[in-house]
Amino acid sequence: MTVYFVGAGPGDPELITIKAQKIINRCPVILYAGSLVPREILADVEDTAEKIIDTASLDLDQILEHIEQAHTEGKDVARVHSGDPSVYGAIGEQIRRLKPLAIDFEIIPGVTATSASAAWLGKELTLSGVSQTVIMTRYEGKTPFPERERLPALAATGATLAIHLGVTRIHKIVDELLPHYGKDCPVAVCYRTSWADQDQVIGTLKDIVAKVREKKFTRTALILVGHVLATDEFDDSYLYDEAQAHVYRPKVRPAKARSVDHSQAHPPVKAPE
Repeated sequence: MTVYFVGAGPGDPELITIKAQKIINRCPVILYAGSLVPREILADVEDTAEKIIDTASLDLDQILEHIEQAHTEGKDVARVHSGDPSVYGAIGEQIRRLKPLAIDFEIIPGVTATSASAAWLGKELTLSGVSQTVIMTRYEGKTPFPERERLPALAATGATLAIHLGVTRIHKIVDELLPHYGKDCPVAVCYRTSWADQDQVIGTLKDIVAKVREKKFTRTALILVGHVLATDEFDDSYLYDEAQAHVYRPKVRPAKARSVDHSQAHPPVKAPE
């Protein structure tokens, strides 16, 4: 018996991986986070799975009770989380409880909200000469934060930021980012990315608070911050530079010969009359 922590992706049922879908389809017991995972993900097993349980209203002990019961019966469990379960998936506490029970587990990665939001925006989050680092974090609230990971410390890097679980504190986030990114730094707030009711607002640190409040986003939104969101001033990559050789392209393309307009260099000779 194995518990599979399955990443269902950001919401769009087509953004689940083939492996994740196969595991869901063959597990007799499915525990899914119904507040974040659309029921459509389970469409193929509605009539075949023995148990499909929405865990949105359950606490950790209650979830473990279902897993232990499946373990007793020798039945695999698909524990379905949104996005990628290793990022804010709360699987660490579940794994910690499984180990003393000698219950095997496996993690199946999924598409993150950060990746899906960047795709929706049509942006690359790492541009040469602008930002080579993406920091995924959340805003400090009830969860305690080490001092070195508080937002001002992360902002000091100038990296592209993907801030989860912070849209209700967007005003505080802006206050902490302004000294590091400047008021004209672009910001995108993506609400329920890839769901049918997805929405977004794009602005700068100067005006994003008003725009978010106008939209009335209060949950399930990702905040992306960084100059990569609104610039065409970046370097071409080293990988595809024709002047750079590497292991897959060991030969550098010869420099292009300069074209010469011979009609100007050597005007036609007029035939003798």
